[in-house]
Formats: sequence, C-alpha cells, structure tokens
Amino acid sequence: MSAAPVEVLLVDDQPLVRAGLRVLMADSPDLVVVGEAGTGTEAVRLARELRPDVVVMDVRMPGMDGIEATRIVTTGPDAPRVLVLTTFDDDEYVYGALRSGASGFLVKDMAVDDILAAVRVVAAGDALIAPGVTRRLIEEFAARPEPAGPPSARTRPGRAEPTASLPPRALAGVTAREREVLVLVGRGLSNGEIAERLHISAATAKAHVARLFTKLDARDRVQLVILAYEAGLAP
Repeated sequence: MSAAPVEVLLVDDQPLVRAGLRVLMADSPDLVVVGEAGTGTEAVRLARELRPDVVVMDVRMPGMDGIEATRIVTTGPDAPRVLVLTTFDDDEYVYGALRSGASGFLVKDMAVDDILAAVRVVAAGDALIAPGVTRRLIEEFAARPEPAGPPSARTRPGRAEPTASLPPRALAGVTAREREVLVLVGRGLSNGEIAERLHISAATAKAHVARLFTKLDARDRVQLVILAYEAGLAP
C-alpha cells in the first residue's frame, strides 16, 4: 500500500501565489492541497478544522500576520508543521516566525522542485531552511534580542521557550560529546557529515541529535541550530 499523500494548507493573501502553488502540487500524487486561506485568522480556523500535515504560511498578511498565526497553529498536540513563505531579503518577520515554531522557510523564487521537496522534508518531521541563506539567516537571527512583550506572546503552553537565550546551566545535562554534536549542527552539518567529522557511525550521530532534541526541548533541527548560536557554540 502506498503512503497517504501529504495534506497541505496554503496561506497567502495573494490568490495568484496560492493558485500557482496549488497547480504545482496537483502534479505531485504525494501532495494534496486540502484548503487555502488569505489571512492569518482564516489560516488558524482552517488548520483546526482540516488538520493538515503542513501549512505553507505567508508572513505579511492583513490583520493577523503569519507570525502570530504560526504561533497559534503550532501550539498543542499533533500540531501541523509550518513552512514560512518569505522573500527573505526584505522580510524581517522571518525571525519572529522561527521563534513562533515554524520548522523552516521557503523563498518565493525557489525552484519548483525545491519547493515541493521542502514540503516533503517538513512533513517527514525534519526542518529546512532555504539553501544558500542558512548561515546568513541564523547569524542575523541569533544576534537579535528577544522581542519585548508579555510572556504569553513569547512562550508556548506546555513547553519551555525553545529559542530563549541559553545560560550555562541550560547545557548542564548535555554531555561533552553532545556538545560537540551541537556545535556541528550549528554549522549546518548533516548527521552523515557529523559522523564523519567525529569518527562515529551515522546511527550514533543520529542518536546524539535525538537526545539533544529532548534535553534542549527543541522541536526540530532549525531550533537546534538557533540554540547553538544563542549558546555561543557556533561561530
């Protein structure tokens, strides 16, 4: 039996953008668009009603923007994964979106195959940042102070804020080897590359990363990268 297709909710205030993405996904049997929204408020409502696997989320929208929508959508058990759709160079909101629980972001001018691959990667439980801008994004993100606001706007119920700055004691439960792995994750290395660098098996590298997820309360690899930078472990 073939796996069920990935259910996708498209969120963008530009109908033409949604239409383009819908057409692209219609040609992929493993992806199915289950709904569309033009505002953050509508995105939250449809995410709750349709329970998609992935929400492709625009950032700049009238009313509730994609940052707040992402924060709400990713809260709670069995929450969908969110891929932020941004133009990066002129979209400062991407940093807030990552803080709000997004698993990564897409650049609107990415190649078609890259967009579809990104949806699949996120649906599989991994995280993705558009190629070519990873280091620039994380360096600028890590250098920014935590935005001011009430605690309810900066934390997610039931878990510690995954991107708050890490004091030394926050890494107290991390072993020396796990710290080495976190440094390499922060540099953008894959599990295979980490295994090669540390002369361990790929399975062992994967196990170390999995333990870091648990110990640092990180949702995915994007948040581990951010944590590495904020802890001063990645140059």
